[in-house]
Amino acid sequence: MSPLATAARYLRLTWLLSGVSLHRLTAYRMDFLLGAGGLLLRVTCQVAVIGMVFRHVPVIAGWTYHQVLFLLGFSLLPRGLDRMFTDQLWILARKLVRTGEFYRYLIRPVHPLFALLSERFLYPDGFGELVTGLALVCWAAAHLDLAVGAGTLLLAPVLVLCGTLILASVKTLFAALAFWLTDSFPALYASHQLGEFSGYPLDLYHPSLRWVLTWVLPYAFTAYVPAAFLLFGHTDLLPWLFVVAAGLAALALVVWNRGVDRYEMTGS
Repeated sequence: MSPLATAARYLRLTWLLSGVSLHRLTAYRMDFLLGAGGLLLRVTCQVAVIGMVFRHVPVIAGWTYHQVLFLLGFSLLPRGLDRMFTDQLWILARKLVRTGEFYRYLIRPVHPLFALLSERFLYPDGFGELVTGLALVCWAAAHLDLAVGAGTLLLAPVLVLCGTLILASVKTLFAALAFWLTDSFPALYASHQLGEFSGYPLDLYHPSLRWVLTWVLPYAFTAYVPAAFLLFGHTDLLPWLFVVAAGLAALALVVWNRGVDRYEMTGS
């Protein structure tokens, strides 16, 4: 099967299985409300804290109140998409290798990574992040009077998708460590927590942390770099966004495949 035909097949499967997940959400509405509502409460607290800070200072590291809200909102867009489609990786990191349950993904007629992720598409928390992020971006942009051209409007979704690919790749890398560690949940959790820094201006942090967030765990490319381009027209790091996204995705797949090759079922 050609690469194009394979990609079309997986897109079709993703569409069909997302429909199944959507049906599950309509059947269990309370799960959706709790997931999305919990996220909304967390973001509301973040916005409140930012508002309290800006009551005392007009600008932080060169960013105004509405610019910081735009950055926070933009950071939620790739995080929401990533959470909607890849949160099953948390289950892999926590228990699937340790308990030997991962074998069931090896006997399905699709790539094991897709088999794992497709077990539950459309996580409710992801909807909450996506909707909240869009609301924050639109509200902040309206107060900033951004002059957005047609080219920028077309580029913005691409920037979000690249950020999503980076987040998914980092999550895959740390989850795949379970093939060597049997339980990589602490490492995945630590990397995820570090990603929370992406919702705030990178200029706030120490240069060593900025370097880590840009070139080691490149969360800066998921929000700060695109937002700096959309708000200020900064393009110095923008070309690297596409390089980092493609390179990290390739690395994640290599690590995943090597991990799957060394996987051995338990004897229980």
